[in-house]
Amino acid sequence: MQTLHEAAGGDRGLRRLAAAWHRRVMADEVVSHAFSHGFHPRHGERLAAYWSEALGGPATYSETMGDETSVVRMHSGNGEHQEMNRRAIACFDQALTDVGLIEDGPLRQVLHNYFAWATTTTMSRYHDSADDVPNGLRIPRWSWDGLQD
Repeated sequence: MQTLHEAAGGDRGLRRLAAAWHRRVMADEVVSHAFSHGFHPRHGERLAAYWSEALGGPATYSETMGDETSVVRMHSGNGEHQEMNRRAIACFDQALTDVGLIEDGPLRQVLHNYFAWATTTTMSRYHDSADDVPNGLRIPRWSWDGLQD
């Protein structure tokens, strides 16, 4: 069976999706606030590598860019932000359309489920302080059946 990484077009497809999502969030008056203090100049490439690894592709992110602990820490200590999460997920859904994933396709639904889960759980778990994030976290893996153990 094809991995989600492969079904989404591999590294190239996920770079396109990351770029489309980034364009959408930068245009959103609420979500863009998360980027108001700056972001890595290769944000899209790094995001795509992270998603690739999470969706069954190569471990490029973990091997060359960071680990889950560093990613979660970047997203922590900002208080609760449910509206921002909701809008970030909506931007992701719009980005899926931007890259041509059809509305009723199974890949689109699984990718939506992954992004919504990651946004509202792992990336939102430590809203009080980044210091609360434990060391040694591994990038969660997602498949057609959802979160993998």
